[in-house]
Amino acid sequence: MSLLDQINSPADLKRLNDRELQVLADEIREFMIGAVSKSGGHLAPSLGVVELTLALHSVLDSPHDKIIWDVGHQCYTHKIITGRADEFHTIRQHGGLSGFPNRRESEHDVIGTGHSSTSISHGVGVREAIRLASGGEAEGHVACVIGDGALTGGIAYEALNQAGHLKTPLMVILNDNEMSIKANVGAISQYLNRLRLDPTLYRIREDFEHGLERIPGIRGLKSIKEGMKALMVPGMLFEELGFAYVGIIDGHDIKALRKSLKAAMEIERPVLIHIKTTKGKGYEPAEAHPDTFHGIAPFQVGTGETIKQPGPISYTEAFGRGLTRMAAEDERIVAITAAMSSGTGLYHFEQEFPDRFYDVGIAEEHAVAFAAGLAIGGYKPVVAVYSTFMQRAFDLMIQDVALHRLPVVFAMDRAGLVGDDGPTHHGAFDLGYLRLVPGLTVMAPKDEAELQHMLYTALQLDGPCAIRYPRAAGRGVAMPESFELLEAGKAEVIDRGEGALLLGIGSGTAICSRAARLLAEREGLRPTVMNARFLKPLDEGLIRELAAEHEVVVTVEESTAMGGFGAAVSELFSEEPVPVRRFAIPDRFIPHGNRKQLLEEIGLTPEAVAAYVSGRLLERKVVASKHWKVSGQE
Repeated sequence: MSLLDQINSPADLKRLNDRELQVLADEIREFMIGAVSKSGGHLAPSLGVVELTLALHSVLDSPHDKIIWDVGHQCYTHKIITGRADEFHTIRQHGGLSGFPNRRESEHDVIGTGHSSTSISHGVGVREAIRLASGGEAEGHVACVIGDGALTGGIAYEALNQAGHLKTPLMVILNDNEMSIKANVGAISQYLNRLRLDPTLYRIREDFEHGLERIPGIRGLKSIKEGMKALMVPGMLFEELGFAYVGIIDGHDIKALRKSLKAAMEIERPVLIHIKTTKGKGYEPAEAHPDTFHGIAPFQVGTGETIKQPGPISYTEAFGRGLTRMAAEDERIVAITAAMSSGTGLYHFEQEFPDRFYDVGIAEEHAVAFAAGLAIGGYKPVVAVYSTFMQRAFDLMIQDVALHRLPVVFAMDRAGLVGDDGPTHHGAFDLGYLRLVPGLTVMAPKDEAELQHMLYTALQLDGPCAIRYPRAAGRGVAMPESFELLEAGKAEVIDRGEGALLLGIGSGTAICSRAARLLAEREGLRPTVMNARFLKPLDEGLIRELAAEHEVVVTVEESTAMGGFGAAVSELFSEEPVPVRRFAIPDRFIPHGNRKQLLEEIGLTPEAVAAYVSGRLLERKVVASKHWKVSGQE
């Protein structure tokens, strides 16, 4: 029997020695690679923290002690050893395990995550709650695992600042999978680790600092004092924020990790443990291509190759290609991303115009304020970001861009339901919150060609604009040879018919078109189909005109029903007897799963739209027939 078969909870790890834990780490890697090769998932991040996860759970006592995972990309080993190994084959599948920590799944998941840079904030709050509940006594331990990428997010520093101020006894594990450390630096850091973690030596260091203060004249010579302290203290940034800095530890050495964690637990103040890991550790294709295996589709274990299905280019690719073409004609166009150059399709732009490309790290708020500054300087910034992450910069969009009518373009990928990553990544709310912003033009394309026309239009506007589009393959339309300037606020009638008016925006337009085909094939009906194009300004005149000519009005959008496109259309008729049936994402968080399955589950399909229209028209026909009969008798 393998060691993994004997692990049903973290408590089972405590009977294993360091050598056995390393054997277990190898078994977990093999198990994880096999499962993720079938389901897809965040493989490289999880492979990089197998030893760290085992060290944490073997030293701490979860769930009494709290382990908080930043983002959650790296939580697979945590799930496997906390009683979910038998279900791990369902990871990220509809009705199966979430790809991120999930409070509903296990008592060992302190908080559900998916967005970056929040673990230290959560940890400070949890630790303070423990202190308050226990009457001031520090009971249990809290460990926050955060990556070097997540540490680019400003929220992390806000939390570090408060933890240092409160002197919160908290462990922060900085998982650094990119920094290279020379051998001699490592030897020095091991010595300094002992200096910080041994309580006796820690007091010696404190006495050393107090001694400096007593040297005549040195109190006012701050630079000399800080320089002398720096000789004793690496990681001065963290030290100055009130943290004891420990590092750098080999993140794949279980013995060293366990020793450092145990020592850190004895220090009654914040401790930052800096570890060095290899992303994709133990699987050669993932180590060689960690970006590819960060989030990977199902693949062949032997080669690491994914099975690519031929098809039309994605909206993401259409955006990237279009922006690069436009930038070749206009030197004022600059591109900004928050650590998502590949995911947002900006790799073309980055290669062609490196001097006009900016990756600001996981810092969406800064990306927007930075774009505002570029716009003030006469440039045309395009901020490419996932819809779910744009939520973080909503205040900056209002205060720093829209208020000043600055020409910043927000290219919002992954709008609507994204599928396997679940509720933290669905772009469900953007139409609702974008519509609130004064002066912001909001567009959503029906296909990848229209996306390029919208991008071209947005770059000609003298104010801010947002374009939202889905994570999906395009519809296979030809890319335009030249770009069309769209008239702001003007919708497009795709097909004029009668009886029912189907109003779509973005991916909702395709649903409307397919629903119209179903109605024609099954019922002989020919509804009118309109592509709204613009949520703001809305083509109110055309919508009113068409609504007056039809018996049934339907809106379709892949966004929340609260405050979005359907709500805007309904508000047009708030004082008129024109009922509007809205097909949209319901007012709840949608779970993870195949996108097609999720759309069917919430009734956002051509079949659902066609069934409603057919039923309503039949109902109205029956009512009209009864009314005619009654009138005839009279």
